[in-house]
Amino acid sequence: MSTLAESAEVASGYRAARTLPLRVELVRQLKRRRTLVMGGILAALPFVLAVAFAIGGGPGGRGGRVTLMDTATASAANFAAVNLFVSAGFLLVIPVALFCGDTVASEASWSSLRYLLAAPVPRARLLWSKLVVGLGLSLAAMLLLPLVALAVGTAAYGWGPLEIPTGGALDAGTAAQRLLVVVAYIFVSQLVTAGLAFWLSTRTDAPLGAVGGAVGLTIVGNVLDAVTALGHWRDFLPAHWQYAWADAVQPHPEWSGMIQGTAVSVSYALVLFALAFRGFARKDVVS
Repeated sequence: MSTLAESAEVASGYRAARTLPLRVELVRQLKRRRTLVMGGILAALPFVLAVAFAIGGGPGGRGGRVTLMDTATASAANFAAVNLFVSAGFLLVIPVALFCGDTVASEASWSSLRYLLAAPVPRARLLWSKLVVGLGLSLAAMLLLPLVALAVGTAAYGWGPLEIPTGGALDAGTAAQRLLVVVAYIFVSQLVTAGLAFWLSTRTDAPLGAVGGAVGLTIVGNVLDAVTALGHWRDFLPAHWQYAWADAVQPHPEWSGMIQGTAVSVSYALVLFALAFRGFARKDVVS
């Protein structure tokens, strides 16, 4: 394999940076059934919630305490915020783990990974293309949910300001901007799951193992965050900051929680991505 790579490096017209273009990898991933199924599930969630509210009646405050869920039917913006709230903890973890964990391991399971490297595609280039596409699809999945929710919410409840449970409201334009900030933060907070899935994908030939392992470790993090006996040690858990985005949908947003959550998530993710590239560069690829 190394001989082929060395020969290709001196071949006329060969450019390592032009191998496995992002466009080619993106088209391959978009055509896969799991991508279509995941997109369908996310697009269906707003319809399911709207039907649930229509059948069961609008949500109401419990014990005089009003939560974000209780304002779900106030406007399209509230409905979109509720969709993000109910899905951020688990549902949105799945597409991130799927798109980043299945990408390399699936090539190994199909016994096509060694042929890609013999093409020759440099290992770093292969990982970079797959990581960028995986993260891009993850971000697209997170954008799809609120966009569909806004459309469904507008049809069902009308376009209006985002009513805040603690009092006050954000006009529709400001609410749209804040929801964009929320999506961006949720994406950043899920980089740890992406890093775990991608690292595991370079370590195993079983896609389900990489995806399931990343989801499982993310759940463990959520469980540990619920252990209040850990005290301030929970501040080092990415799960501790996953709902810090709620501070962005306030009349006067508070950014400190999101800044801390971003720092923790990005730090873990960079380490995991570095481990994936380092390990794969030394891996004996036989599948």
